[in-house]
Amino acid sequence: MESESKIYRPRQLNDRLTLYADSQCWIEGEALRQLERAAGLPGMVRAVGLPDLHPGKGGPVGAAFLSDGLFYPYLVGADVGCGMALFSTDLTMAKAKPERWSKRLHGLEESWDGDREAWLGERQALGAGFASSIGTIGLGNHFAELLTMQKVHDAEACRMLDIEAGGLLLLVHSGSRGAGETLLRDHADRFRDSPLVAGSCEAEQYLARHALANAYAAANRELIAYRLLEQLGSGYHRILDLAHNGIERTANGHFLHRKGAAPSDHGVVVIPGSRGSCSFLVMPVGGQADNLWSVAHGAGRKWSRSECEGRLRTKFPAASLQRTKLGSHVICEDRQLLYEEAPPAYKEIRTVIDALVSFGLVRVIAVLSPVLTYKVRRH
Repeated sequence: MESESKIYRPRQLNDRLTLYADSQCWIEGEALRQLERAAGLPGMVRAVGLPDLHPGKGGPVGAAFLSDGLFYPYLVGADVGCGMALFSTDLTMAKAKPERWSKRLHGLEESWDGDREAWLGERQALGAGFASSIGTIGLGNHFAELLTMQKVHDAEACRMLDIEAGGLLLLVHSGSRGAGETLLRDHADRFRDSPLVAGSCEAEQYLARHALANAYAAANRELIAYRLLEQLGSGYHRILDLAHNGIERTANGHFLHRKGAAPSDHGVVVIPGSRGSCSFLVMPVGGQADNLWSVAHGAGRKWSRSECEGRLRTKFPAASLQRTKLGSHVICEDRQLLYEEAPPAYKEIRTVIDALVSFGLVRVIAVLSPVLTYKVRRH
C-alpha cells in the first residue's frame, strides 16, 4: 500500500464537490453524473465522493452530502441503518473447522424463535415493526463472515480493542430489513424525491422513524451474531457497530447524509472486501471535516447485478464460487445471488484502501482474511 507519509490532494470537481479517488480508482461515468446531480440539489452545502463510488438507484453509493435547511430521504435509500458490526468471539483459527461449520450452520433466513419483543425493547428498537425479521441477514450484499487476522499493522491498537492474534472475528453486514424500506416508500408516496424541510412535522416524523430503523438495524446485526455463534458454541463481544446509510443532524444544524459511507468520527472502522478478498480494520486520522466525517464502506460494485451471471457463468460453475481463492467457504444456496455477489463483480479493495491512506484519511490497523461467509440457505 501507499506510504502513509505521502499525502495527496483529492479532486475538487467544483466549489462544493470533492472526489477522493486517485488514478488507480476506476469510477463509472454514471456514478460521477449522479454525484454531480446530487451535489447540485437545493440546500446542498457540500458533497464528497469516496473511492468506492458507484451508481445506485437514484443516487450514488459511496458518497456523503451536507445540506442546510432541508434533507433528502431518497439519497439515503431504502435500507436506513444498514452497516457493519464487528465482534470478537471465543473461537480460534487453530481449532476452526470451516468445512464442517459450512455444513452445520443454518436458519439465518428464518424467524428467530426467541423473545423478539424483549430483544428489540432492550435495544430501544421496539416500534420499528418487522419483529418477525429480526436476526435475519437478508439478501443482496448482506452477509455474516468469520475472519482471522492476516497481518497486524498496529499491535497496540488491536490490544486496546481486545483483538488477539489467532482469534476469530465475526463481521456482520445487514440493515433494517423492512423497516427502512417502508420508511422510504411512505415518504416517496407523499413527496416522491423531494426534500423535507427542517423543523416541519413531516421532517420530525421521518427522523423519529429513521432513529427507530437505525436502532432496529443495530439490534438485527447483534442478533445475527448471537444466532450464528450460538450454533458454534461461542460467545461474543461487540467491537464496533457503524451504519453507513443514514441522515444525522450536525452540531450546527446541518444534515449529513451518508449512502454507502462509513462514519469516521466514531473511532475504528472496518472496511470489508468482496468475500474473496481481505477486509481492513482502519483508524481515521486527521480532522475528517473535509471528507464529511466519512470513509469508504467497502470495495464498491464493478458490475451491475443483471450482468454478473452472463459474465461469469462460462468461467465459473456455481459450485466453484462457494470456495474463494483465499480458501474460505461461502454458504450461498441461491444461484443467482452467488453470481451477483461473486468477487469479480466488485472493485479491488486494496485500491480503495490505498486511496484512503494516500489522501491521509486513515491508517491501517490490521488486515483480516475470510474463513467462512454465510449468505443464504434455501428455504
